[in-house]
Amino acid sequence: MSDHRQETHEVSPPSGESAIGHPDLERLRDEILGCDQELVRILARRKELVRQVGALKARLGRQVTDPRREAVVARRAATLARSAGVDEELVRNLIWQIMASARKQQYPSSAPSRREPAPPREG
Repeated sequence: MSDHRQETHEVSPPSGESAIGHPDLERLRDEILGCDQELVRILARRKELVRQVGALKARLGRQVTDPRREAVVARRAATLARSAGVDEELVRNLIWQIMASARKQQYPSSAPSRREPAPPREG
């Protein structure tokens, strides 16, 4: 009888190399770290812009919360995600979290707490 078992071929690094210390792995991890640093810099920049918007809204006597504007921003982010091949739901959830943080930042600390509107559901 012939043996019908499938052979499995394990791919292992060349002798003397482990995945942990592999130069390509380390380079890729460094690039990921750079992306993380860039994300944090972008969030810090956005936070500063939000602070400026909050100050301007206060001078103009405008409300901090603008649900229509927030919905437009979330839809635009989802569209950008789709175009970039990124998970739309992830980006939409992330942008809602960022906007919730921005609302908190724009409210003066002495103002009474206001309930934040829930993000609109699609579907």
